[in-house]
Amino acid sequence: MDWNIRSSQKEKVDRFGVIIDQVILPDGKEKTFSYLDFAKGVCILPITADAKVICLKQYRHALKSWQWELPAGMIDNPDQSPLDTAKKELEEETGYTAEHWLDLGSFYPSPGSTTEEIFLFAAAGLVPAEQKLENSEQIELHKLTMGELKTLIKIGEFKHGAGLAAVLRYKFMTDE
Repeated sequence: MDWNIRSSQKEKVDRFGVIIDQVILPDGKEKTFSYLDFAKGVCILPITADAKVICLKQYRHALKSWQWELPAGMIDNPDQSPLDTAKKELEEETGYTAEHWLDLGSFYPSPGSTTEEIFLFAAAGLVPAEQKLENSEQIELHKLTMGELKTLIKIGEFKHGAGLAAVLRYKFMTDE
């Protein structure tokens, strides 16, 4: 049975929506349930001709530290497809475009507390273009072998959830 929403209130806080629902649970009890309404996003696993992965080392203010990541971003235009957003984000963050794209599906990184859905892609046939960082983006580019990336994942240095999902999906879909 579904939860019955008695009332719903949404407040906008910067780029996030905070939703507070009054719900009646299947057992008839009432509960307040709040969650964040996020824009959808994309994450890209860019693979070079010599089988290296372009990874980012990016400063993340929420964590006050530099984090290993894959290129990713928000779908800020609802008329733009996830693939078009992925193409834009790859070029902006890495300075590369890609000739070949593999759709790796989507996932919900935290369905208990957000509406966020992230679409995953692998990109190959990389062609140098112009990096176009936003003023709040501090990014270092690194080309890592899959083995080096696997080591960062194993030792807990690579913690980017969307990046982990992209690597896992790619490995399962290509058996690499």
